Amino acid sequence: MNTNVNTMNHSFAAGAQDLEPQQSPPPPTTTSHPYHPQPQPHRRPRGFAATNSNNNTTTSTSAPTKSRKEREKEKERTKLRERHRRAITSRMLAGLRQYGNFPLPARADMNDVIAALAREAGWTVEADGTTYRQSSPAPPSQEPMAQFNSAQQNNINAANVTGLINNFCQLMDPEGIKEELQHLKALHVDGIVVDCWWGIVEAWAPKKYEWAGYREMFNIIREFGMKLQVIMAFHEYGGHDSGGIFISLPQWVLEIGKSNQDIFFTDREGRRNTECLSWGIDKERVLRGRTGIEVYFDFMRSFRTEFDDLFTEGLISAVEIGLGASGELKYPSFSERMGWRYPGIGEFQCYDKYLLQNLQKAAKLRGHSFWGRGPDNAGYYNSKPHETGFFCERGDFDSYYGRFFLRWYTKVLIDHADNVLSLASLAFEDIQIVVKIPAVYWWYKTSSHAAELTAGYYNSSNRDGYSPLFEVLKKHAATMKFVISGLQASYPEIDEALSDPEALSWQVRNAAWDQRLSVAGQNGQPCYDREGFTRLVETASPRNNPDCRHFSFFVFQQPSPLIQRTICFSEIDYFIKSMHGDVSN
Repeated sequence: MNTNVNTMNHSFAAGAQDLEPQQSPPPPTTTSHPYHPQPQPHRRPRGFAATNSNNNTTTSTSAPTKSRKEREKEKERTKLRERHRRAITSRMLAGLRQYGNFPLPARADMNDVIAALAREAGWTVEADGTTYRQSSPAPPSQEPMAQFNSAQQNNINAANVTGLINNFCQLMDPEGIKEELQHLKALHVDGIVVDCWWGIVEAWAPKKYEWAGYREMFNIIREFGMKLQVIMAFHEYGGHDSGGIFISLPQWVLEIGKSNQDIFFTDREGRRNTECLSWGIDKERVLRGRTGIEVYFDFMRSFRTEFDDLFTEGLISAVEIGLGASGELKYPSFSERMGWRYPGIGEFQCYDKYLLQNLQKAAKLRGHSFWGRGPDNAGYYNSKPHETGFFCERGDFDSYYGRFFLRWYTKVLIDHADNVLSLASLAFEDIQIVVKIPAVYWWYKTSSHAAELTAGYYNSSNRDGYSPLFEVLKKHAATMKFVISGLQASYPEIDEALSDPEALSWQVRNAAWDQRLSVAGQNGQPCYDREGFTRLVETASPRNNPDCRHFSFFVFQQPSPLIQRTICFSEIDYFIKSMHGDVSN
């Protein structure tokens, strides 16, 4: 802890001793020794030094005023006071890390706490302690929406409905698309987001790409003069909320998987997850002579070549790179097909032979070959942190082995992003590249952050799990797109799972902005009311923001067309105008 704080506390303890009635006046100072130093301002020694000093003083005086037993009692009382003070400080720091979401270092002192509080209040704190405001706060009479008006505009892009292109890459309903685009144009939506599915385009044979349906769709979007964002979707689509639509990985990849199931992520029980390819084969030639990242690069290069005219015209404004399950950079640790249900902690997905070989190699290099295995006490998909030996309070996640394993696990995630984005930058030179980050907010108020750990983010209460990744995104000039849950802290399911979606959102957004990344957002579930839309606007353009941080764009997951037209058209119109800064006082 801070030296100044310790000195003050010990000085206080010393003063308490001096005031006790049985304490005699200090003995006179002797100067008979030829090497005795000149008198210095009195400073009472501490700890063992105090004991030695007292002993020396006793021998130099004829009548000691305290017995040895009394001195030992006083020393023990001082130790107890110091332990009590340290315990209080430790609980304060733990609370700030856990509930206040302050990025405090592991050995934080009170100066770190004060600096974190000042920064949260909008102040700038330099390394030497100099503290100041960069800009004065907004006038108190200003209305909330006026603060949104003064912020920079946030472009709104509507996510297109999945299922408009069939498995043979044919456009299903051109007239329906035109009608929907006309509706979005009337709402002043800036652009459309379209998923380009690997499982459709390269479905039947390696390097045989079929783009006909997408060409027809993009030409229709061009007619309406709207911008286009495309997603390189290297994952599977389907589930309880997919409306019966299922898009698998390419058929030739699934055929390879029948003879080599280790190309898929695998849990501890050996169950394979076919949502996306394991990152263990990123550099393994197991896909008909190609590695995982070569397959991704060939797909991206084919898209760039096929639609070069749209890039030249500026119609395509950004390309999002799918880096994992659901297109998000994460392990498929909480997959519903594996039986997971909210708020389960999920399971580690590192048990295919390629990732296990990687882990064993890392353990051997560390000098602990027996660490080359996954944890055996991390529970199951629907476990809670306190039910496991790994994620519980003071659990194995913070042991020497636990820290080694979690660093390796998140490094695989970061390396995958780095490798794929390096090739994406070659394929889409001078085009905005986007990476989608998941919102794993349940169990955020626990010390381990178990759900984040299994998803690949080593973001326990005393560690920042996002900044190392954002350094890689910064290297590739990528935009970080974060999924906004839209849930409030008062919801019952939030309390049940010790969740904190708002604190997680605050941490992730500010970690990205601190790296000077461009930040975008997307609502995780459709909104239907003014309150939900207002929360999204506040997240996109925070109030009292001296650095003028805001989203570069926002991807709007729409309600169904029927709900839009009959229930919440006016609310959507209000939301889009607010994001554009067009709402009047």
